[in-house]
Amino acid sequence: MKIGIVGATGYGGLELIRFLHNHKAVERIDLFTSSEEGVIFSSKFGHLVHIADTPLQKIDYGALEKFDVVFTSTPSGVTSELLPPLVGKGPKLIDLSGDFRLKDPASYEEWYGKKAAPLDIIRQSVYGLTEWNTEQVQHASLIANPGCYPTAVLLSLLPLLKERLIDPSFLVIDAKSGISGAGNKPSQATHFSEVNESFSIYKTNTHQHIPEIEQSIAMFAGVDATITFNTHLVPMTRGILSTSYAPVMPGVTEKQLVACLQNTYEKHPFVRIVTDINSLGTNRVKGSNYCDILVKVDSRTNRATIVGVIDNLVKGAAGQAIQNMNVQFDLPQTTGLDVVPFFI
Repeated sequence: MKIGIVGATGYGGLELIRFLHNHKAVERIDLFTSSEEGVIFSSKFGHLVHIADTPLQKIDYGALEKFDVVFTSTPSGVTSELLPPLVGKGPKLIDLSGDFRLKDPASYEEWYGKKAAPLDIIRQSVYGLTEWNTEQVQHASLIANPGCYPTAVLLSLLPLLKERLIDPSFLVIDAKSGISGAGNKPSQATHFSEVNESFSIYKTNTHQHIPEIEQSIAMFAGVDATITFNTHLVPMTRGILSTSYAPVMPGVTEKQLVACLQNTYEKHPFVRIVTDINSLGTNRVKGSNYCDILVKVDSRTNRATIVGVIDNLVKGAAGQAIQNMNVQFDLPQTTGLDVVPFFI
């Protein structure tokens, strides 16, 4: 396959290159930019000097139409204008931004503060939570890759919500992310001296992933949920750990919750159900496409604590995008992604 990447200079783009370079079905990778045409890619990222010593190319629709797959790893608000002319023109389109995730344009404009993509294009997009939308992903021409936080949250909650084992009316989600989730453009909020040895909350009750999570719970679990969702910045490079709290339905035991998760993901290679809390942590999935999930029930309060852990740049971005590509081309989902986590 021939692959085009728009937005390759971001962290998500770099991870796409890392995994696609070792993908047995990929023959060629071309890199496109809107602002750095002609710059030798490896001059920006020296670790890629042996595989990316070519210049960044100007975005050209005629060229992009000839690829098998075009990945877009750009800030939100870019692909809503960039991709519509390419839809249905040949390449499979996999968008890592948030521009096509929300089905209601008004909701997108409210939460993202940007103009929404054309409604007919939004309706054609398929939400690429691979484990839960495999059939639609397989036939999609435009995939809206899920956000990093929603991936960890949804994979850990959906089975329990769908089987009505936990109460969706009181769902509190407390999530933490490494600094790379903010992208590679420097800012005061991500300056080393600001984040080092500091743990902070941000976008309190206003994070743009809130409507994405609620929409997906309704779509896949068939229940309405109004969530409390807050995010925190942790002084580490990679990783997301989401901790969700929900009342357990009458008579439901911890053993049933664990069994539900195990049965749901038995045939899904990238979801691992963890029962030993000492085996759970962001360094257990770092650099990999795994999502680790743990659930515990507090018998005193009759509430479940559900934890999902991913690498935000892989399962939360590039890895899941390639997993979706594999589904589209009828390849094993693990193709190009079967790697051992970094751990240290």
